[in-house]
Order: sequence, then C-alpha cells, then structure tokens
Amino acid sequence: MDRADTIKAQARRLGFDPVGIAAVEGDSRLPLRTAALERWLAAGHQADMAWMADPRRRDVRQLLPGVRSLVAVGLPYYVDATRAPGSLKVARYGWGRDYHRLIDGRLRALGRWLEQQEPGVRWRACVDSAPLLDKAWAEQAGLGWIGKHGNLIHQGRGSWLLLGHLLTTLELPADPPAIPACGACSACLDACPTGAITEPFVVDARRCIAFHTIENRDPELPEAIASHLQGWVAGCDICQDVCPWNHKPLPSSDDPDLQPRPWWLDLQAQEALSWSDAQWDDNLRASALRRIKPAMWRRNIRAAQAPEQAVNPEGDA
Repeated sequence: MDRADTIKAQARRLGFDPVGIAAVEGDSRLPLRTAALERWLAAGHQADMAWMADPRRRDVRQLLPGVRSLVAVGLPYYVDATRAPGSLKVARYGWGRDYHRLIDGRLRALGRWLEQQEPGVRWRACVDSAPLLDKAWAEQAGLGWIGKHGNLIHQGRGSWLLLGHLLTTLELPADPPAIPACGACSACLDACPTGAITEPFVVDARRCIAFHTIENRDPELPEAIASHLQGWVAGCDICQDVCPWNHKPLPSSDDPDLQPRPWWLDLQAQEALSWSDAQWDDNLRASALRRIKPAMWRRNIRAAQAPEQAVNPEGDA
C-alpha cells in the first residue's frame, strides 16, 4: 500500500468511512464555495452565528501554516431505529455521544499515528466547530457532494455523515472531487415547513428550526417557527428525511458511541418538562445537545406542544 492508502486504512480502523484526501490548492469549485459563503454572510443568513464570519474559514492555511493536504473523514451516524409514535423529535446526530468529542479524539489518534509514521510532520484535527469550510473540503476529497439542503451526500451513506478533517503538512495525492447528483430534485426545498431553504444550496438560519431550537437564546421562539415545529425540539431532520438518497437501504451503524439513548426514541413532553436541572444535566451528559440549556429545552417542548397554526414563514396569517 502507498502512503495515502495506509493513512486511509488507519482512518477506517478508527471508525471513519468514507475517507478521502484533498490537496490544499483545491480545484475551481473551491473559490466558488468561498464566494457563496460571502454572499450568504452578506445576506444575513447566519443570524447571530457570528463565528461563521471568521476570516480563517476562507483560507485553510491560517489554520495550519505549511498545510499541504487535508484528510477528510466521514463518521456515518445512521442507526436503524424508530421513534415511538407521538414522541417528540430529536435530530439523529444528537442520539448518541457528542460527535465533536468522538471525531476530535479519533482524528487526534490518527494524527499521533501519522507522526510515528512520518516523524516531523505537523497536523491539526478539525471538527465542524473549527473555522473551516468542512463540507466544501469533504467535497474536494471525494466524500460526497453538497446537496440542495446544504448537507453533504454520499451515494452509499446518504447525508447521515458527520465530518472531520486532519490538516497535515504532508503532501499526499488528492482524490477526485465528488460529482453533484441532486439533479432536478427539490424534495428538501418543498418539505421545509418554514421555507428555510430559500433556494437550492442556500439555508437561511433565521427560518431554520434546527437553528432556533439549538442556537436561539430568546425566552420564546418566533411564532413563525414555533407554529411549524412538527414535534421537533432539538434540531430538525426534515430536509434529510425526504432526501431520495436517504431512502435507499443504508448500513446501520453499530458504533456503540452512536447508539441512541433510550429516551430519545420515546421522548414524552410531560416527562421531559418535569426534568429538574440536575436531571437534565445527567440525561444530557456527554451529548452534543447540551448546547440547548434547560430553559431553552423547556421552551422548545412547550412550543412543540402548542397547536400548530397556519402561519407562513414570513409570519403572516
């Protein structure tokens, strides 16, 4: 096996699949992705997520001086499990342990292994909390293409992929970038109840259920969001649930760190509202959803319980 294949094999042993490599120069698509980010920010689609404007997101070299290659990895998180009828809904990525810690820890293990193989090489592990165009770089590395809902889609895994990147000063042969395959499909745009996908590939966080249930710190959710929750209290998977690439038979992850905690599949409003702060702390220990603080948690559940009204995304009756 050559050096790149050996690195990919080690990444797969750590639970990542797919794995690909991108050269720091990228291809002609990368400047277009950067320009799209600039337009998205200028339009205010980031809402109050000020970190999206971090200038390092536009230049990977600022994250690791001397970087030559990026090893892009996907952690497939689809688990063949079904929620109990009538239960509240939580995005699949939050079912198991905090993926930031999982991916970061495994990437660091890959980096330490790489140091042993290539003494003197430098590296940096990045998950989606780092100022990196992670989906664009994953697309460059051939992991999949960016779908119209803004998520990366892999032909065999669908869009149920959590992404990470190992930046390295090692020069490695790049894989061919992925070829987009959404075609004329508009299922995700049509299904979004709040009209958050304003046009293909453009998601306005100000209209997004996932943003408001996780990032919005206000005491109450906007009426245009609260009236369209459809039971979602922690994130939202609607645009992924309707994606045809997720309707194919998909491998179910047997990774113990990604298996759903029992209450996520049968989350009942009255019981969840009765959790004390201490119970919340215990139940959400080592969960990515700890970002939803107790007051926000109760706010979301109360809103999801309220009868839905016929309100459009602009807030007009």
